[in-house]
Amino acid sequence: MFNKDRWKEILEVLTSNWFRTVLTAFGVFWGILILIILLAAGKGLENGIKSDFGDIATNTMFMWTRNTTKPYKGLPKGRRFNFKVDDVQSIKDNIPNLRFVSPRNRLGGFGGGNNVVRGINVGAYNVYGDYPEIIKQEPMAITSGRFINYSDIKEKKKIAIIGEGVKTGLYKKEEKVLGTYIKIQGISFLVVGTYKKKSNDGDGEEAQKEIYVPFTAFSQAFNRGDNVGWMAITANDGSSISNLKERIVALVKENRKVHPEDKRAVGNFDLYEQYNRVESLFGAMRFIAYFVGVLVLLSGIIGVSNIMLIVVKERTKEIGIRRALGEDPWSIKLQILMESIFLTIISGMAGITFGALFIYGINKMLDMNGPVDMFVNPSVSLGVVVAALMILIVSGLLAGFIPAQSAIKTKPIDALRAE
Repeated sequence: MFNKDRWKEILEVLTSNWFRTVLTAFGVFWGILILIILLAAGKGLENGIKSDFGDIATNTMFMWTRNTTKPYKGLPKGRRFNFKVDDVQSIKDNIPNLRFVSPRNRLGGFGGGNNVVRGINVGAYNVYGDYPEIIKQEPMAITSGRFINYSDIKEKKKIAIIGEGVKTGLYKKEEKVLGTYIKIQGISFLVVGTYKKKSNDGDGEEAQKEIYVPFTAFSQAFNRGDNVGWMAITANDGSSISNLKERIVALVKENRKVHPEDKRAVGNFDLYEQYNRVESLFGAMRFIAYFVGVLVLLSGIIGVSNIMLIVVKERTKEIGIRRALGEDPWSIKLQILMESIFLTIISGMAGITFGALFIYGINKMLDMNGPVDMFVNPSVSLGVVVAALMILIVSGLLAGFIPAQSAIKTKPIDALRAE
């Protein structure tokens, strides 16, 4: 295998016709390069879309109320109703494998609409009444101070955690924030913390323009009583919120006297279901990338095999002389196989190297020019590189097998007669 004369002969054969060798090697080089680029591009797109989910607990559903569409137990259709605080405890008591059930109320809409005042500065921001668990379902980085805790909930403390966008809008650049007061619809709240949320589009401007206050203080200050606007419900790891969703919706319908077959009365958004759809999409994309890449690589391997057949044909007389001198057929077969494997691996490694340099260059450009929507950190795992090397070795064996068989099947006397 490591005989010096054998390797010298391999190099002589491959360098005797440089142009033919380079063209043959290019097929394998291009196949591996295309495979790596396709997988890296797919991974970059996958990372970009998944980053839209951020660190949100993906095994989560959000649930809210809408008008009923069916009469039930003497109540008319078209009725508007609200969840109640008791519904939260009912869900916790009756539905297993739930990690968090967080009730939430909100002032304003996604476009703001609240008068928030601090001194002479006025802003319109979304204001949420929440429980402490919401930070684990909708993660944010606390940049100063703290978040809501259960002491705040129990004592109905009028405290607020404001986003960096609110801070910029209501305070001067170097002005102290913690310990100051803001007025939300005329009611004073003490600022005890600031936050910043991660987002795929820079700082996520709208996500930084929100204010969080304790659920109980919100209900008391803005006369919400025991009403709940909507809920964020997260299942335990290992349990799918999608499988629990129907039971949860059925339970709140029963509690609120809503017809069991009223499909519209309780709205919900299943984040886990959406995340699984994304996973399935990228699973299909990875399959397509592998399929196309392997087909391109296969065309290169076929080219190697064809060229090796031509090389064997050109060396028919030489093989006949070696056979006549008593060389073992396996030695001749091994020579052909090693030439094929060597050419395949060298060209394949060149493809892997160029692919790695290409990915490195793309990541450098992204670092210099800033993030691109839905495209983040294209990369290929080490496992893919190792698999590519294994494919190259097997492909080299396959490419050389037919020419090698052809070489040893030729009878020495026939080979010596060949022109």
